Amino acid sequence: MDVKELWQKMLDELETMIPALGFDTLLDTTDPVSIMNNKLILCSNSEVSRNLVRKRFYTQIKDAMQMILPMLDDVEFITPDQKDLYADEEKEIPIPQHILEDSVFIKKYTFDNFVVGKSNEFVAAAAKAVSEAPGKKFNPLFIYGGVGLGKTHLLHAIGNRLKETRPGYKTVYVSCEKFTNELIEAIRDTQNPGDAKKAFREKYRNCNVLMIDDIQFISKTDATQEELFHTFNDLYTAERQIIISSDRPPREIQHLEDRLRTRFAWGMIADIKPPDLETRIAILQRKAAEQNANISDDILKVIAGSVQSNIRDMEGLLTRVISYASLINHSVIDMEVVNEALKDYTDDQKEMISADTIIDAVTEYFNVDRQSLVGKKKNKEIVEPRQICIYLITEFMTMPLVKIGEIFGGRDHTTILHARNKIEEQCKTDGRMAVYVKDLKDMILKR
Repeated sequence: MDVKELWQKMLDELETMIPALGFDTLLDTTDPVSIMNNKLILCSNSEVSRNLVRKRFYTQIKDAMQMILPMLDDVEFITPDQKDLYADEEKEIPIPQHILEDSVFIKKYTFDNFVVGKSNEFVAAAAKAVSEAPGKKFNPLFIYGGVGLGKTHLLHAIGNRLKETRPGYKTVYVSCEKFTNELIEAIRDTQNPGDAKKAFREKYRNCNVLMIDDIQFISKTDATQEELFHTFNDLYTAERQIIISSDRPPREIQHLEDRLRTRFAWGMIADIKPPDLETRIAILQRKAAEQNANISDDILKVIAGSVQSNIRDMEGLLTRVISYASLINHSVIDMEVVNEALKDYTDDQKEMISADTIIDAVTEYFNVDRQSLVGKKKNKEIVEPRQICIYLITEFMTMPLVKIGEIFGGRDHTTILHARNKIEEQCKTDGRMAVYVKDLKDMILKR
């Protein structure tokens, strides 16, 4: 682990320890430099910033550091003019393996603070069941859903629960991209080709639990899919738990071999849908309580109504409101504060994008009628706008392909997938198509 990785893990912890405005100040004014004599050296951008950060956040910074690396004793703050004194120091520190594995999962992501509603109660129950009996039921567990809906939270919650209940377990969490890159490095190691591939396989095939995040980015190369296939088989046969996350179900992942697609469906496929208004308000209530902010439910309802499909963005709006109130020393957060804090946020000003919004834009742009666009006609003048419309719906919305197929005359998901992929590829090679799509996106976003 280098000093930047350590600092990033510390920021994940500090985000739950200090007020949002203070966290932003810390993030904007402080950089990690090195580790020297068991001390973490942090550089502030000025003497004023250094004194402020040291005075207000020293205790929290030290606590976060020792949560991750208990062997470090202290934190030292310097200014830019002192930086050269530490230029020759080591920027990496050897980390015992058990500490390195323990620090993978962000501590703030637990089952206790995962807000459960109708949209996610099934996937939350499946994740909890896996954490209680890994390898015994729901193996593999395949979680999918749109950006910012809680997939990462659940994966880390499983990891944190396993650390508590099964401390001897080896749990490996890796992004699909990192898995691919590590395999490439192992293959390219010409000095120790056998040893490199053996080490790679031991890491991923000898663990008790393997989590792979963002599997939709799977490489289409034969080597990656071959390695993943055999890794899956070894773990599954040994009743080791496999957990996979994606922004779409297995059948919709491009480049995925059928044998892997089939295996991903052996266990449980669970989706996280966008939360309803009541769940979004409950999420904001919990977030406000974490930041010791007293905000009425009426105000939270306004914020919850501004974002419907991305919890992370919604929480960001709340943080912005709390930070703004703190900045102007406003003890009561009312609508005046909310409106001022969010005046630059465009999404709460524009109409929520729906399938109807997109269909209306396409019919207007190509001068075709709606019934023909969503119907069965197959003449060229209709087919191309229809495929573009399908592509745009998949771009702007998290609607399952089956649901999109229902909109377009009951077409099956493979037809919808073909249309989406075709337009996506044409946008890369056909200037005319790229212009169509750009124009329509501008229309939809009212730019």
